[in-house]
Amino acid sequence: MADDDSPPPQRRIRASDKDRDEVLSVITEAVTNGRLDPEETAQRQDDAISAKFLDDLIPLIDDLPEGHQLHQRLARQTGHGQDTGPGSALQRRGATELSPSVEPGSAPPTNSVAIMSGREIDVAPGTAQVTTYALMGGDNIDLCAVMGPGVTVELVSYAMWAGNDIYVPPGVRVRDETINIMAGNEVRLSARGDGSNGTVVLKGFSLMAGHDVHLAKGYRAKDQGQLE
Repeated sequence: MADDDSPPPQRRIRASDKDRDEVLSVITEAVTNGRLDPEETAQRQDDAISAKFLDDLIPLIDDLPEGHQLHQRLARQTGHGQDTGPGSALQRRGATELSPSVEPGSAPPTNSVAIMSGREIDVAPGTAQVTTYALMGGDNIDLCAVMGPGVTVELVSYAMWAGNDIYVPPGVRVRDETINIMAGNEVRLSARGDGSNGTVVLKGFSLMAGHDVHLAKGYRAKDQGQLE
């Protein structure tokens, strides 16, 4: 008998109550934004409540922009499709293996000097370290494109009477290892993720200065017509 080279069937993962609740929240948000009519809403809600497996939930949100982040997570967990959206940087290599589509550290380090000024910095995928020097100024640093599961980015900043505004996507854990004199950093509550979308390590030194870490615009509830 010839060897069977067909890939093994994918393992299905059972959905939890939290998974179902998150899908229901996306559907509710989509209704608020006028994307679903009452009949579609009722059907999707019924399907979400009765779903047994994660792959049963994916079709319920794959055409809803409000569910983009959740769709990416479910796709990663089930091995369905490829993640190419900002902040995910994942692609499938095998039935169960997931890895960054851009190897962490493959991009050159990013450096910036801000003296009584600042600039917009969109950190490229694959960047492992960002170093900034600020004197009475600071940059707006967007980390959405570089972050992803398993990705660690070091943000090394030396600041005097200054500070950077740092923007992250959901799920990013922020670890503060900076040294501060008459200064300090603020990580907004909405930006305190669980590490499922990578880790940002803050390093460096601040004198009468500090950095603010925000959840990136578009992910915040107030940007979607909701109250925080």
